[in-house]
Amino acid sequence: MATKAEPGKTRVGWIGTGVMGRWMCQHLMDKGYKATVYNRGKEKAKPLLDAGAVWADSPRQLAESADAIFAIVGFPKDVREVFLGEHGALAGSKRGSVLIDMTTSEPSLAREIYEAGKKKSVASVDAPVSGGDVGAKNAALSVMVGGDADAVEAVRPLLECMGKTIVHQGPAGAGQHTKMVNQVLIASNMIGVCEALLYGYKAGLDLKTVLQSVGGGAAASWSLNNLGPRIIDRNFEPGFFVEHFIKDMGIALDEAKLMGIVLPGLALANQLYLAVQAQGYGRKGTHALMLALEHISNIKR
Repeated sequence: MATKAEPGKTRVGWIGTGVMGRWMCQHLMDKGYKATVYNRGKEKAKPLLDAGAVWADSPRQLAESADAIFAIVGFPKDVREVFLGEHGALAGSKRGSVLIDMTTSEPSLAREIYEAGKKKSVASVDAPVSGGDVGAKNAALSVMVGGDADAVEAVRPLLECMGKTIVHQGPAGAGQHTKMVNQVLIASNMIGVCEALLYGYKAGLDLKTVLQSVGGGAAASWSLNNLGPRIIDRNFEPGFFVEHFIKDMGIALDEAKLMGIVLPGLALANQLYLAVQAQGYGRKGTHALMLALEHISNIKR
């Protein structure tokens, strides 16, 4: 059974120091947890190494000196590699440690990691997050957690360093399913945000003034109030990559097919985001959907 995390005692391993992971790990370190980090490119880990983190040459080496091993990487294949690969974290994990996957990934893979860990008396928790780079920087993420109750409670103090809303959703895979609900909500909402601002622009309105009205009314949303200003400023740098969002929508559509349900709004959003990627914006933020809609409407800005 995993021991409840405590600053100064619990050793943390962190895999993936990108747009979000870098801040999430930093919050743990700021709260007194010693961290060992691994990333495919060492340069992205530099801020954490400068802050006192220790470098590991592989997830396996990282896990050998950690009690709680986190990962937030890109795609399910990356999750599989860093946890279950020959040099993955599970291979280096000791009895009683916990694997925590914060990547948005496949519910079936979360269950596979859980079962593989169980054979080694290593607990596993799937804990995808919502809130983007802003939530990561401000330790204000929403964390959706799947796994056994004792493992979830053991790592809750760690999750509370990064997020404001930590909810245990059920057994292994339930966190990932909940994140799919989140992504379905965001997908159609982003179409609405971008179409509305495109309409306002074409109507000759001052979009910042428009946001003052609609951002506090019934049409308000996180995407409108956080990404709307970025769209207006023509800042399409990623809080969350388009290519990763396409991955998420693909997972949700596959799961929907298995469950025998039809999600036409999500299917439309997926097609529009494939257009964003085809236009070369796969490494931009999800709000770069505006660029594809402008292209379709032949608006040059």
